[in-house]
Order: sequence, then C-alpha cells, then structure tokens
Amino acid sequence: MGIVAGLDSSPDFTRIVVCDTDTGAVLRQGYAPHPVDTPDGGARPSDVDPQAWLLSLGEAAGGGLLEGVQAIGVSAQQNALIPLDAQGNTVRPAVVGGDKRSQVAAADLIDALGGREAWAQAVGCVPQAAQPVTKLRWLAKSEPENARRTAVLLQAHDWLVWQLLGRPVRRTTDRGGASGTGYWSAATGGYRPDLVELALGHQAMLPDVIGPSEAAGTTPEGLLISAGTGETMAAAFGLGLGFGDAVVSLGASGSVMAVHTEALADTSGMITSLADATGMHLPVVTTLNAVRALRGTAELLGLSDLEALSDLAMKSTPGSHGLVMLPYLEGERTPNLPHTAGTLAGLRRESMRAEHLARAAFEGMLCGLADALDVLRNRGVEVRRIFLLGGAAELPAVQAAAPMLFGAQVVVPQPADYAAIGAARQAAWALGVSQGTLDPRTPPVWQGAAAQVLEPGDELAVGQAVRQQFVSVREQTHPGAFRS
Repeated sequence: MGIVAGLDSSPDFTRIVVCDTDTGAVLRQGYAPHPVDTPDGGARPSDVDPQAWLLSLGEAAGGGLLEGVQAIGVSAQQNALIPLDAQGNTVRPAVVGGDKRSQVAAADLIDALGGREAWAQAVGCVPQAAQPVTKLRWLAKSEPENARRTAVLLQAHDWLVWQLLGRPVRRTTDRGGASGTGYWSAATGGYRPDLVELALGHQAMLPDVIGPSEAAGTTPEGLLISAGTGETMAAAFGLGLGFGDAVVSLGASGSVMAVHTEALADTSGMITSLADATGMHLPVVTTLNAVRALRGTAELLGLSDLEALSDLAMKSTPGSHGLVMLPYLEGERTPNLPHTAGTLAGLRRESMRAEHLARAAFEGMLCGLADALDVLRNRGVEVRRIFLLGGAAELPAVQAAAPMLFGAQVVVPQPADYAAIGAARQAAWALGVSQGTLDPRTPPVWQGAAAQVLEPGDELAVGQAVRQQFVSVREQTHPGAFRS
C-alpha cells in the first residue's frame, strides 16, 4: 500500500530504513556517521552541535533513499539536552550521554526535593547524571549566563522532528521521550514545571506531549512526520514487544525492561518508570555490571576475547563447582551498593580451575540481571518471554545459562536496526490513522523479528539451584541489600 521511513539518530551515526507499510519488510537502508571529532581512542564528546545530526541525516538519506516515502518516524539518542533561546537558536551545544559533570548536580537535586522517595513519587525516577533535569542543574551552576538565556528545552528527537517540519511555532515530543527527562511523570501524564524551575532556576517552554499514533505535522513537501520517540522505546516497538515481554540488554552495564500496564513508583530508586511508544509503560532496572565482568575475567585469565572465555566456560558445569561471583566490579545500582566491590566465593581446591572461574563470571552476570528481573516481578510485572540483546547474547555460554537462570523462554533476535524499524512502524501507524485505515489505539501488525528461541526445559531446576547459590552468597555478603 505504501512505504515509510524510520530514522534513528544514535550517539554515533544516523541509520535510515525504508519499510513496506503493511509488512514492515525493509526495502532500502542508508547510513552515515555523525561528523563529530573524537580523539583517537578518546571518549565520545559530552558537548555536540546538533547540526552534526542534520548533516549526518542528509548524508544517510542521499541517493534518492526517501523517494516515494509518505511518512517518516524519528528515533534518537535519549537524554541529549538541547537548550534554545527565545528565538529558537541553540544556547550552547547539546549536552549528551551520561555526562559525569552532572553527578554532583544529581545529588544536589535529590536533596533539594527532599530525598529519593520524593523524586520517585513525583516523576517515577530518582535523578541520574544522564537525565536532562540533572543537566539543567549543572547548567545553572556551571554556566549561569547560558542558563539565563535558556527559554526552550528539547531532546534530540524533539529537535530533529522540529527541524524536519521547518521549525514551526509548535514543538512536540512523545510520552517515551518525556518520561526520561526527570520533569514529566508517566503516572500522571503531565509535566512538573516546578522541577524545571528547581533545576534551572526559572521556567522554560516544554514541547507538547502528543499521543503515540499522532502526527507531529507535515513538511512543506507534504511528508507526514510522526511523534518520534527515544531509542529505547523505538527499539522495543521495532522488536514488537507486548505485555509479558521483557528485554535484557547486555552492554558493559546491563538493563532490564518490561512492558507493563501502569507506571511504577519505586522509593528505592531501582526502577525508572518510563513510558513506551504505544501508550503502555516500560519500567527499567539497570545494573552497573554486565559484560564488564566478562571482560575483566577474560583479562584475568589471559584470554584474547569473550568467545575464548565462553569456550572455556562451556568446559565447566552449571554451578561452576560451587564457585560464585558477585560481579559488583564498579559498585552496583541493583542492589544499591555504590561503594562495594566484587566477591568470589566458594573457593575449594577442586573449584580453582580456569573453566570454573569462566563459568562463574557468566553465571554471576546473569544472576545479577535475574536479580534486576525480580525487582520488576516483585512489583507485579509479568515476564513470560525475555528478549536478550547485545553482542554477548550470541555467546554459547550465555545462551546455555540464560534460560535456566531467568526461568523463562529466551529469545535472541538476529541483529537488526530495531530502533529505526520501530520509528518506521510509528510512521506507518500515524500515516494509517491520518488516512483512516488504522485505529489510533492499535499499531500496525508487522512481521516479528527473526530470532533464536531458547527454552529452560529440563534444566530449569538446575538453574534455580544455581540461582539460589548466588542469592545465598549475596545475602551473606550484603545482608538485606534488596530491602527497600
């Protein structure tokens, strides 16, 4: 019936997919890195001129990629704060990523409102260094003149949508993007302007939050632009997550999120209550240690890569001959043990072999993520199926242990541009609603992600015994760590 495009502006690049509106089949794709200078081997810059995202977008869309496209959806990196002046010009470069400059500001804000519980009740999350509300506090303290000039607050996908529409008077965002700001509540569906003032020192204009299937507008050329959303929400939409589905993401740190019917206020601060791109909710629990525990173990054992660590671990057996690793190498957020260190327990002569240590690293990482899953399960979140994402999800040792330790079916999707696909699916939804062919409450049904499906099967009891072994060591080492 037609074609739509999904645009994902990540921290490093722009990726565009052009999809069939009916099936979601990817017909064409484009890619371009952001023209941002990063020193060789250096960290990604914390300040970025957003014009770099537009240049990257233009390059990715070259060669007639968007020819015939009827609607575009935009996904973009979360937590990028773009302060604008009253004329709509950027006051300073965008503050992106988990900027460590904001860590003191996060602590200031927590105290200023009366503690973690006050924030959890107000907006469903406790301020972290990456969040826009914390970056506003940093701006007010570190660059007071720029803070005074700031009149409008946008995030990356808001700004890109606004640019594509020709910078109209009305600026928009969606529930997903708004829910990560620290000044919008997923529970009430409304902004907390008082928190903007608490952080920035004065009020600022905020974009209108439009519904998941609404259009943000139409370009001068007649191209419909959908609401857009953050990368996490777009990827969940692209994967086709529904009620009962959870995602475990394996990066250096880890995250667990699940589709739920309501926003969860969590006074411990372990749950961040985000909204998704469909009208549902996406509670998220993060851990500070996931693949970094594997990399550290590989280095300790003199192994060249994680594949070699996985091969070695497969020579051991479930339970690692009693060896248990608490992988809290960077401290930990779930449970909240910011100043702790990792622990290796169960050392016996027979367990002191390289393969058992390798297996204990995989089991420790996955048990830590199972703890995070339990935080959600204990709040009534149903988890029937778990999508496992990240390069480490392909490792045989992960695939062997994850279903039995998580106690659920594990789905390992084939690598794909799920955030861009989710943005395209949102565009198809908004287009269908505008044409009267789709229900504004029901997104288009697209073909699911190609995936490998792993069942716990007969090993479920073994996995639960391994998990209990981990929990016993954690409780003995950090008693009451999960009591709120």
